[in-house]
Amino acid sequence: MIDAHHHLWDLSAVNYPWLMAQGVERFFGDPTPIQRDYLINEFRNEAIAEGFGASVHIQVGAENSMDEARWVQSVANANPDWPLKQVVFVDLTAPDLDAQLDAFQALPSVVGVRQIVGRAPGEDAVTGTNTLLDNPDFVTGLQNAGRRGLSFDLQLIPELMGKTADLLARASDTAVALCHAGSPHDRSNDGLPRWADELRALSDLPQVSCKLSGLGMFDHDWQPEGFRPIVETCLDQFSPSRVMFGSNFPVDKLYSDYATLAKTYRDLVPREMHQAVFNDTAADFYSMFSGK
Repeated sequence: MIDAHHHLWDLSAVNYPWLMAQGVERFFGDPTPIQRDYLINEFRNEAIAEGFGASVHIQVGAENSMDEARWVQSVANANPDWPLKQVVFVDLTAPDLDAQLDAFQALPSVVGVRQIVGRAPGEDAVTGTNTLLDNPDFVTGLQNAGRRGLSFDLQLIPELMGKTADLLARASDTAVALCHAGSPHDRSNDGLPRWADELRALSDLPQVSCKLSGLGMFDHDWQPEGFRPIVETCLDQFSPSRVMFGSNFPVDKLYSDYATLAKTYRDLVPREMHQAVFNDTAADFYSMFSGK
């Protein structure tokens, strides 16, 4: 099985400003318990116990994204028995985008890029990250990534799905992985139907796949049944061939252990869909077992 969304960090090797900030509450809660090294051996021990044997590392806000990418590549090199691909941060609007992508693609583990469009309404209002959608260079960058065979990991909130779908339709050759099921932050009786309606704009695009990941970030005291409508909606709209599991560890480690999280998704995803959701979709999307 493949964990299609997790993070690693070595605080002595790479600088993560957000992770080292003291006393700063984030949209996903208090990061204090994860303000420590989270290395491949700890992750592997947790994942292997639940039957996983390969994974995709997603960039996590390093001060220098190339430093992070090179460090992750060194981890992959040191663990050849654990297939590890990575998605790196790139500003798709940068004037030197081609040079950056050339450098990243020199690393064998790099298969995709991520630039966060939205995290949560409160933080987005402060950071202004949503304005990325108004930059014409963003679509050009998405198209460039697709031409190079790179995928794009999309993190946003439901309120931005319609606008984003219009842009993605102009980059139809770029494979897109929707992180965290589109961050359904409002789990109320009104909020989840609104999320499901907005999600349709993305699920209607054939190049978009969906990750069942990060659902604990907006529900810290989650129970399995609370995830059920989200899982069922994603499977219905995308089909199992475009849905994959990701632990979002160690961020979701703030609210659950790996075994509980994995069991929850195994129980919620119908058994006949397990092969796709826990292996095949991610293997195909991220070219897990090919040279690139």
